[in-house]
Amino acid sequence: MKPNQQIESVAAAHRERTARGEILAHPVWSDLDGKGRREAFERAIVSRRIEAALHPDGLSTTALAVLRRIGRGQ
Repeated sequence: MKPNQQIESVAAAHRERTARGEILAHPVWSDLDGKGRREAFERAIVSRRIEAALHPDGLSTTALAVLRRIGRGQ
């Protein structure tokens, strides 16, 4: 996987979970250096803001996932 692809995959909202429901770090996270991790973080922030701007209630995919997890989402 190319560095740019690694950053994009880490910046995505989806995270795997264990059978007990614990959220796991993205497997590529540890492959990135400090600069790559910062870039992934910054891209994630931009992505969540865009998602929230497009959602009728101003919610990002992360916010929606949390609400579903606690039983308050659609």
